[in-house]
Amino acid sequence: MRTPSFVRVIKFPMKIRASLSKGILLKPIQACLTVLVYLFLSNASVNGAEKTLPNIVMIITDDQGYGDLGSRGNPIIKTPNLDKLHDESIRFTNYHVSTTCAPSRASLMTGRHSNRVNAFHTITGRSLLFEDERLLPQVLAENGYTNGLFGKWHLGDNYPFRPGDRGFHEVVRHGGGGITQGPDYWGNDYFDDTYWRNGELESYEGYCTDVFFDEAIRFIDDNQDKPFFCYVSTNAPHAPYNVPEEYLNLYQDVEDLPERFQRFYGMITNIDDNVKRLDDKLEALGLRENTIFIFTTDNGTAGGDRIFDGGLKGSKGSVYEGGHRVPFFVRWPAGKVEGGVDVDRLVAHYDVLPTFVELLGLDFEPVKPLDGVSFSRFFDDPQAEWPNRVLQMDTQRMQNLVKYKDYVVMDQDWRLVNGKELYNVTEELGQVTNVIEQNPEVAARLALGYEGWWQSFMDDDVNERYAYIKVGSSSENPSRISAHDMFTGKHGHGWHQYGAAVASQSTGRWKIEFAETGQYQISLRRFPRESRLDINATFPAEEKRRELDRTFPASVKSDFATAYLYVANINTSKKIEAGAEEIVFQATIPAGKYDMEAQLIDSEGRVHPAYYVYIEKLSTDL
Repeated sequence: MRTPSFVRVIKFPMKIRASLSKGILLKPIQACLTVLVYLFLSNASVNGAEKTLPNIVMIITDDQGYGDLGSRGNPIIKTPNLDKLHDESIRFTNYHVSTTCAPSRASLMTGRHSNRVNAFHTITGRSLLFEDERLLPQVLAENGYTNGLFGKWHLGDNYPFRPGDRGFHEVVRHGGGGITQGPDYWGNDYFDDTYWRNGELESYEGYCTDVFFDEAIRFIDDNQDKPFFCYVSTNAPHAPYNVPEEYLNLYQDVEDLPERFQRFYGMITNIDDNVKRLDDKLEALGLRENTIFIFTTDNGTAGGDRIFDGGLKGSKGSVYEGGHRVPFFVRWPAGKVEGGVDVDRLVAHYDVLPTFVELLGLDFEPVKPLDGVSFSRFFDDPQAEWPNRVLQMDTQRMQNLVKYKDYVVMDQDWRLVNGKELYNVTEELGQVTNVIEQNPEVAARLALGYEGWWQSFMDDDVNERYAYIKVGSSSENPSRISAHDMFTGKHGHGWHQYGAAVASQSTGRWKIEFAETGQYQISLRRFPRESRLDINATFPAEEKRRELDRTFPASVKSDFATAYLYVANINTSKKIEAGAEEIVFQATIPAGKYDMEAQLIDSEGRVHPAYYVYIEKLSTDL
């Protein structure tokens, strides 16, 4: 039920709530006067209550690192608008995320470490955020916000993991972890693509980043009279490095800059221009003052350190500083959060949710313990006291969590890398000199922190839990499932559209929950339905346009002979006839959780996944 407007009026910021609580107990008249003054200054009324909370705009880019900004000293890249935002913001210069994309997004959304919530990989079913986690957009929605997501989600493409299932009211997104990956619409290439708008396919004109910002701006326009959370999550500058020609041209004359980085930088400059467009819209609507505007990225740079490293060692996937220390700018003029100030205290992505809760006085009782803590004190005092925390990041990218796999333990000054290297980043940010032999007590203290942290995952039985895609429900029927989310023993490149084209071999199982007992139709395909290609279709490599970084590969394999399905009470094979686009199985399947194998087997007996599986409930057995 929607909270009445009057109730939302008196959800004061945390500081005022605390003082009011004391006032109500001790000085009733003064407390009442404080309420009236606050309501007057906020222009609050029953009809205008929804604007007592600030708007939130969060822009998070993909694979842009600490040094991929002009404001961080990069002498080549052109980011004048992000540099302006940098100068207007409080900048958290010691802010850390996970080393790859889905894990960072999971922690940002939940306030909990990604290893705890089933998002410690980017594929293989280990990027599906557990259904019983409570997410930032859900908390905001419960407190009167309207939420929109535009761009990349990467925490599940099927029910119950989609952004529309997790608190977002308006969604325009691509599939999977990037445009051209398996869950994405077949043939998307960043230009004139087809995306999911609130669960339905819709075609768009223009470059992907421009489209996502267009939709974000439309969302802001439509919701200007109530508090909103606008989450713009670009897939750029993630590979493939497809970019409009005018942005590629900006860097073509830069001496010794390889084409890959001309494209990479061009994608970032395009983002920069779109940031200005969105900020100008806020200004035109009179919303800029009372909008919390955040810019950040999801992990270290995807190779940009080869051109300019910003003083950091490592890049995406690395547990050195360059893999997980990223920009985090916050501007909120009405809250006096501005002025170009640096905060160098150690904070992380899972601190963002509790920070919003405290800063905005949101009603929120965590169902599960949070790893994060609020850093909102720094908005009042950038030099505020802060405990010397011990935090951990790791790069798992495995089917199950593996202890001691690629990890770093951090406190304010020190970094213990893989238990063997110790760096004082306060004295030497670039992590050149390993001083573990000179500081064994520091190494021992941080190592002990890792042991307790790891045991907390084992206590949660993380390796024994799985995220199940739910089929046959009213929320999604049919379900379009891809090999991207197959729990694999050997995954090759089956998670990508390119893998389907070249028939990359892989094996594994999906975790599927049939929501209701009923008659189901399960269709196995090599290519998704929108492609209209048959299982043994061949086609030449697509001609590469100048804007495109890669050529879509050719399909030459045409000897798939058998389709095999194992799930619930089905364990059978069917011959693949010439010209068949899909092989269809039907059965009555009892409600429940099952492992599913779906395979395409060639004439020599080699096993490939059904790169796409469609599951549809035809009727319910009563």
